[in-house]
Parts: sequence; C-alpha cells; structure tokens
Amino acid sequence: MAVEPHSDVPDRFQAGLKLSALAANGSRRELEVEGLWPHKGFLILKFAGVDSISDAEALRGCELQVPGSARGELEAGWTFISDLTGCVLYDGEREIGPVQDVRFGAGEAPLLVVKAEGKEYEVPFAEAFLKKLDVAGKRIEMALPEGLLQINAPLRDDEKQQQGAGKARRK
Repeated sequence: MAVEPHSDVPDRFQAGLKLSALAANGSRRELEVEGLWPHKGFLILKFAGVDSISDAEALRGCELQVPGSARGELEAGWTFISDLTGCVLYDGEREIGPVQDVRFGAGEAPLLVVKAEGKEYEVPFAEAFLKKLDVAGKRIEMALPEGLLQINAPLRDDEKQQQGAGKARRK
C-alpha cells in the first residue's frame, strides 16, 4: 500500500508496528507492518496477511492510525491531529460546532471540517487564528478573520438559482 505519512516522528514506521485501519464507514481493521520502503514521495507498506492486490484494495482510502500507547512525545505547542476531532470550535465566545474531520492539501495549515446547522465549514487550523486549545476539555478557541465562515458556507437554494441564471445569460 502506498501511504502519505502525516507524522513528524522520525522512523515512525518500522517492521512490526501495529496499526489500525479506519475505513470511511467506521469499520476498523488491525494491521502489522511486515516491510516498508520509500517510493516517489510515498511510503510503501507491506502488511502481514495482505498478500494480493485485491487484499490491499480493501484498505484503499483507510486512515492508518497508530495506537495511543505508541504515540511519540510532542514538542510544546504541537498536537496530534486525531485529538482535534470531536473538539468544539469557538470563534471568540460564539460556538461554531464540532470538528468532524481534518483535511490536508489546501495549504500549509490543515483544515478543520466543522459541521453545524446543516452546513460544513473548512477552517484553517493556523497558529495566527488559534487563541486556546484545550484537548482534554475538547475545546478549540480561535479568532477567525471577518467573513471566513461566509466564504466557504454552502450556497442557499436561492443563491444557487441566481448563480445558474447568471451562467445561462453569459452563453
């Protein structure tokens, strides 16, 4: 399996490491790294008992997780991404909603995926916005820039219709 590691712990992946594969549907499978090697910016992991391409296909899209007991020590000011999920995000004193997921690839800061009132927001987990992080209390306090939540809020039905009408006129 080709994996994109999100770990700052040197030599995190080694033969014998036990991982948990979390699928999108919430199912979990325990795995053990049998072998590994780098390839084109990815890390190729060979798992014990996963001996064919069809066996490996069943793991596509899974999030590989290291057990909490095997976590490394973090420097002050750092946190594990998995600890952010389930925290409630606040903009000042205003509750936005719970963090459902964390996404990567849209910039330097990971994006907190927050779902509230039928809407999904992507909020950069940037140090410039972070005021307080209380992992034990499941609370993230930020000072978000004016309009950030409105920029990535889903369109209302009337806004979708207006946008569609605007496109039709330009043709």
